[in-house]
Amino acid sequence: MENLDFTGRAVVVTGAGRGIGRAHALLLASRGASVVVGDLGARTNGSGVEDGDPAGSVVAEITAAGGSAVAARADVSTESGAGAMVSAAVEHFGQLDAIISNAGIVRTARFDEVDLAEYQRHLDVHYFGSLLLARAAWPHLKASGSGRIVNTISAAMLGNPLMTHYGSSKGAVFGLTRNLAIEGAAHGITVNAIAPGAGTRMAENSAESLAPEVLEYLRTQLLPEHVAPVAAYLVHPSCAVTGEVFNVAGGAVNRMAVVNTAGIHDAALTPEIVAERFDEVMAITPDAVAQTIPTEQ
Repeated sequence: MENLDFTGRAVVVTGAGRGIGRAHALLLASRGASVVVGDLGARTNGSGVEDGDPAGSVVAEITAAGGSAVAARADVSTESGAGAMVSAAVEHFGQLDAIISNAGIVRTARFDEVDLAEYQRHLDVHYFGSLLLARAAWPHLKASGSGRIVNTISAAMLGNPLMTHYGSSKGAVFGLTRNLAIEGAAHGITVNAIAPGAGTRMAENSAESLAPEVLEYLRTQLLPEHVAPVAAYLVHPSCAVTGEVFNVAGGAVNRMAVVNTAGIHDAALTPEIVAERFDEVMAITPDAVAQTIPTEQ
């Protein structure tokens, strides 16, 4: 198979100053894409902005290697910040073909210790950050004819200790992904998500919720560079899948499928029947049906 080429494609990557986002940006640029490296330089727990310019540093890496990139130090959780990242692509590259929403924050805490402001902060960055960037990019993705969106969720949305606020905000991004996939089908826009695992500052900030051996494995075996190839494929115009989520870690890739089991049907349903036949409701048999998004409307 020939190498997938991204020449002539413009891509915005958020949270691209470090970790997984940086790996996305470097890989895409090395394959010919023009990249907007979006990164505010925020602390991983969302408590403010650090010193330094991580977005500028990544742009310097890309340009030194002969690639094309521009930095956008903007807050994607605000309408103006998301708009600034999209404007950077249009002003510098004349177009926008794909977005990868990767920016995130995390802090572990027990459910009854998290105040509402913390929930809002996680929603602002994860859900609204993905939503606002998609809204700002949408007209340009439609004009592209092969617009691509990749959101970032987490297996924590399925349940993880000390992460109700984080996991539930990622669950909101999952719902956004599925619904945007339906909206985008008529315009040639695909929308997918990845649930990455890698040893990054985010993982380190989640250490309290992870066993020591798991954290060490993350640090040494699960690299950001293992995640980027999947995101890159999903934003390539040859990739037609939409509305899907992929677990990605350490070179392993698999589909996170939503299925409806065969279940039961009884017009005279009672609580007792439900109790008696609950194993049938729960069973994932060959008759289970994966819930996919149609690629054509």
